[in-house]
Amino acid sequence: MAQKSKAYRAAVEKIAADKFYTPAEAVALAKETGSAKFDSTVEVALKLGVDPRKADQMVRGTVILPHGTGKTARVIVFATGPAAEAAIAAGADEVGGTELIEKVAAGYTSFDSAVSTPELMGQVGRLGKVLGPRGLMPNPKTGTVTPDVAKAVSDIKGGKIEFRVDKHSNVHFVVGKASFTAEQLDENISAALEEIVRLKPSSSKGRYIMKGAVSTTFGPGIPLDVNSI
Repeated sequence: MAQKSKAYRAAVEKIAADKFYTPAEAVALAKETGSAKFDSTVEVALKLGVDPRKADQMVRGTVILPHGTGKTARVIVFATGPAAEAAIAAGADEVGGTELIEKVAAGYTSFDSAVSTPELMGQVGRLGKVLGPRGLMPNPKTGTVTPDVAKAVSDIKGGKIEFRVDKHSNVHFVVGKASFTAEQLDENISAALEEIVRLKPSSSKGRYIMKGAVSTTFGPGIPLDVNSI
C-alpha cells in the first residue's frame, strides 16, 4: 500500500496546480501518470449541466472510437435461427435464445455487452434486474436491440462504447490504454467529446460541459480545460 501511495504522489506532482489541460495535453500527461506495472486504462469523467431527472435531458449515446478501447469486448447475443448464425460469424462470444436467457437470469454476467434481436426482447426484458444495474440491458437507443446483430457485434468488437449521464449529472467513458500513442488517445477522446456535445439537450441552458478530468487506473485526475472542448 505504501508503494502505491508513493507512486500516486509522484503522479500527482506531475500535474501542475491550478492548471487546466486541453484534451491533447491531458492524454499525453495521462500516459506519464499511468502505472508502470500494467497497461492502465485511460478514462474521462465529465460533469454536465443537465438535470437527468428530466427525460428530455437524459444524455445517452454511443460512439465508435477510431482506435478502439484496447480491450476485446466479450459480447453475448440473444438470437435464434439465421440471426444467431450471423452473430456467431461476426465473432459473438456466446449466442442463444431461451437457454442463454435462463443462464443470465441465474446470474451469468461475464460479458461486456449484450445484443438482442427485437423478437426476443419480450423474454429478455425480464432480465432487467440482472442486466439493468450493470448497464448491460439491450436497448434500441444504443443499437443493441436490432435485427442486424452481426453489425452490432462487429461495432462493439471494433471499439464502440456506450455512455450515459448518471443521477449526479456525471458521464464516464473509456478512451483507451496508456500504451496507446498520445495521438491515438487524443483522437479517441475527440470522437467521444464530439458526440457528447452533439447530444446536448435543447432544454439544457447555460454551460453544458461544466468540468471534466482524464485519469488512468488508480491514477490522479487531470483537470480538463472545458473551454477548449
